[in-house]
Amino acid sequence: MKHILTILLAACSLGATAQTPKFAMSNLYKETYRPQYHFSPKMGRVGDPSGCLYYQNKFHMYWWGKVESDDLVHYNEIGGVGATMKNGPKGMGYFTGSVAVDKNNTTGWGAGTWVAAYTSYDHESKKQSQSVSFSHDGGKTFYYYDNNPVVDLWSTEFRDPTVFWHEPTQKWVMVVAKALEKKVKFYTSTDMKQWTWTSDFGPSGDSKRSWECPDMFEMTLPDTGEKKWVLLVSINWAQEQYFVGDFDGQKFTLLDGHPTEPLLVDAGLDFYASRTFRDYDGTLGKTLSIGWVDYWDYEPTHPKLNGNRPFGFWSVPREYNLKKVNGSYRLTQTPIEGLKTLRDKSIAVKKEMKPGKETVQALSAFGNTYDMEVTFDSKSDNVYGMNLCVGDGRKVAVSYDTQSQNLFIDRTHCSNVEIPLFNRQCFANVSTENGRLTLRVFVDKCSVEIFVNDGEKVFSMLTFAADDQCGVELFSQSKGTTVDLKAWQMQSIWQ
Repeated sequence: MKHILTILLAACSLGATAQTPKFAMSNLYKETYRPQYHFSPKMGRVGDPSGCLYYQNKFHMYWWGKVESDDLVHYNEIGGVGATMKNGPKGMGYFTGSVAVDKNNTTGWGAGTWVAAYTSYDHESKKQSQSVSFSHDGGKTFYYYDNNPVVDLWSTEFRDPTVFWHEPTQKWVMVVAKALEKKVKFYTSTDMKQWTWTSDFGPSGDSKRSWECPDMFEMTLPDTGEKKWVLLVSINWAQEQYFVGDFDGQKFTLLDGHPTEPLLVDAGLDFYASRTFRDYDGTLGKTLSIGWVDYWDYEPTHPKLNGNRPFGFWSVPREYNLKKVNGSYRLTQTPIEGLKTLRDKSIAVKKEMKPGKETVQALSAFGNTYDMEVTFDSKSDNVYGMNLCVGDGRKVAVSYDTQSQNLFIDRTHCSNVEIPLFNRQCFANVSTENGRLTLRVFVDKCSVEIFVNDGEKVFSMLTFAADDQCGVELFSQSKGTTVDLKAWQMQSIWQ
């Protein structure tokens, strides 16, 4: 289906995505547009991050395959086309889901069994239902449960379960989307085989087209120790929104005074289907997430990698925090600290900006593979910012208007190839502190991710800039603004 991505697959369902590339493996990570410090698979497209967990001192992630990581910076792809599903019925596809570790043998399949909960898709009837499979080899091979599906509404729009253990009630919880009804359904179980419906949440916030890929996690406010639950859903096959509330093991309840307008996880153009990492070691001490960088409306038509293989990659991993702003709760995101280990050559610019624009010449040598920290300090009204991926009359414009307090990003004239529906803009209202605006900018070949004011807002987007389209310009409409810029060329994780 157009708007759904599979998890844990039977090898026979891969079709063309499992083909061997027709070009030398030595050139695999030197292709045009290939990200150098984001995860992308050796072959085929990457789907929704699924089954994200931290266990036995490793991060584990699935899509149509499996990848492991010690640090979420470097990746070890397990088998390319990945973790195979054994003994599943013919005519069934495996859609997005999650993976749990049954440490206490609640399922009867043995202590330490890995259990995948996913949407099973019947190719003939188009029905979507929820099924489970189990693994005894550390999540490399999963065996289909004979009595699947475990939750079945006979619906064609019912998908993407997240399953986790709820300690206070000593039960497993399943959070799954009723997509076109814009609802999230909650189920509980003691053994992951028999599930009981407990409640629905929604519609709420943005309810225009669809909800899918729900995730839910508890967060602690660092200043007060207060605990709240965050429910996150992907919306309209384009973005993500979140809600903050309380959860008693059966029902999610919005907090009093929760905003009625949608709270977006990412204000950019291409961020979707993110998942948090479930900590089964109990030692992680933070909430980490990773998402799919793409957009369904043009995913079928944008550039492919060499060998005409479908394109796709995951975002830089992000750490979530929850803070209170004017009496309301907001999710903040910061890139993980480990990314700084990839920093190599550096440049620095600190100066008062003159009206007009000027080129940061040294940054061109970094070839659209860099990490930048920049602070603008304006003591009077101004419009200022920077142009990224500059060359041949193309750019990504990032501008801030001190009067409207809007941060505006325009990639209308950025890509060096024609992509239908790609030429778009985005913006968000961003306040400054004493006139200071801080940006953390990740540029990686075909994408830009911008973290604003310590993750108050995030903008993620594809760019598809040409290899030689790597200039950076600073601009200011008038006097009165200073800039403090530091940038580091990023080493490739594929060396």
